[in-house]
Amino acid sequence: MIHYITGGERSGKSSLAQSLAEQISDQPYYLATSRVLDDDFAKRVNRHVEDRAESNSDWITIEADIHLADVLERYFVKQTFDSKQLIAIVIDCVTLWLTNYVMDYDYDIDKCLELAKQEIDQLCDFANQYHATLFIISNEIGMSLHASTLEGRKFVSLQGWVNQYLAQIADKATLVVSGLPVTLK
Repeated sequence: MIHYITGGERSGKSSLAQSLAEQISDQPYYLATSRVLDDDFAKRVNRHVEDRAESNSDWITIEADIHLADVLERYFVKQTFDSKQLIAIVIDCVTLWLTNYVMDYDYDIDKCLELAKQEIDQLCDFANQYHATLFIISNEIGMSLHASTLEGRKFVSLQGWVNQYLAQIADKATLVVSGLPVTLK
């Protein structure tokens, strides 16, 4: 199952996804997609790690900046699961994942969109194969000010198209506003 969770920055998306994952599994997984490029972002990552450490669940963190489904597949193929074990994976987040693609493919938005859609399809296949629930977190950046640079406008378009695709294929979709979840689907 795919549960798509979107909203603005600091809206409470990650907290909601983590809470929902903990309701499904005592040992949820967190797939971190970011590349830590500076000290400020390293502090942000550490805060997320601390938040998970303070919970009652035994979180397992997996890191992948691109090729998310391949990384999950390589990890899970090595694991032994009870057929009744529920798998919950929080993927945080699509925006940082797309940033990795635009950095690697020099803002070739068409190529990044093609690769992202292929990856999302592979994530759906993975979820079906392992009977996993994926909580895919993304930022809704199209509601903000118009980007002032060409690169910014390209990225906003890419993010919007990917968000639309995720919302279309997701089993559930939630918008988080000021810490409050609003059911979209």
